[in-house]
Amino acid sequence: MNLRAVKVLIVDDSSFMRKALSAMLGSDPDIEVVGTAADGREGVEKAEALKPDIITMDVEMPGMDGIEALKKIMRDNPLPVVMISAQTVEGARVTLRALELGAVDFISKNLSGSSMDIVRIRAALKEKIKHLGRKGFVRTSPERGGQAPDVNVALRRALKVCTDGMRVEMVAIGASTGGPKILQQIIPALPKNFPVPVLISQHMPPNFTKPFAERLDQISGISVKEAEDGETVKGGIVYIAPGRGHMRVAGGMPRPSVSVGEGGDFIYRPSVDVLMSSVAAYFPKRAVGVILTGMGHDGLKGLTGLKNAGGRVIAQDEGTCVIYGMPKAVVDAGLADSVLPAQDITAAIVACVCK
Repeated sequence: MNLRAVKVLIVDDSSFMRKALSAMLGSDPDIEVVGTAADGREGVEKAEALKPDIITMDVEMPGMDGIEALKKIMRDNPLPVVMISAQTVEGARVTLRALELGAVDFISKNLSGSSMDIVRIRAALKEKIKHLGRKGFVRTSPERGGQAPDVNVALRRALKVCTDGMRVEMVAIGASTGGPKILQQIIPALPKNFPVPVLISQHMPPNFTKPFAERLDQISGISVKEAEDGETVKGGIVYIAPGRGHMRVAGGMPRPSVSVGEGGDFIYRPSVDVLMSSVAAYFPKRAVGVILTGMGHDGLKGLTGLKNAGGRVIAQDEGTCVIYGMPKAVVDAGLADSVLPAQDITAAIVACVCK
């Protein structure tokens, strides 16, 4: 059965960007650009009139900017919105705010004068637009609810996780598209005195990972930071892999450290496979790996190693994923000890570690 083309509305104050994105997306037979808008106000009006499946929204625009337009769309006519963000620290902070307000994902643009490196992002953006447009708007639980996780409910839904008395000394999490929003739900629910380190590899550009860590730290009881090359990992701290390279567990026991660097032919940065493989090597039978929403299959190889080393694997379920790609690859391979909705993942982690 042939799927209908995904209808896209492009909102950007740059005529160059509107034309470039229209040409790039319109070259795919499964995508139809139904309109463009030069500012946020026009974007809101055309979103109502044209009924697109998905919107690309520039962050910085004169008049009504992308944030204000996003607020109106989420309030009046919720649709999947992908933010187009400058690859700067300030651009990262504004984009992260957009994700909190309901945007499903973002694409960072490398600016050279007024141009974007279209070639570099073409394939990834097309696939994201098709996946997200067909998925539709996904509502998730509030990111920072005041209720503690219900460990008993999570255990009933995750009977196979850590039922053998395994002592957990490390939690590793991998995520991509849709991950920042889900992590803003999972990490703040961890208790302040969580006894083991948590390492996170979230596909994200270099200038985004530190502001993301800072934002998570602000809304969480547990400490969150961007990992530094060579630092010793400690319980009660969440470490975000820097976007400039790949994070690995390194050093010796009982005081492991992390290393951040290049190496290997990996499509995604920072790589989930790299993180999970290193955790499997350093924490056999003592680690829990969690795979969250994302496109592709990054994490499959690493979690295969972690499972073979006696670790446990938790996968996010399809219903709460923005894109059920990375978790699906793990589930289809038979690696997941439990498949849980996003709102139960923290409770399952706590149940495994704090027995």
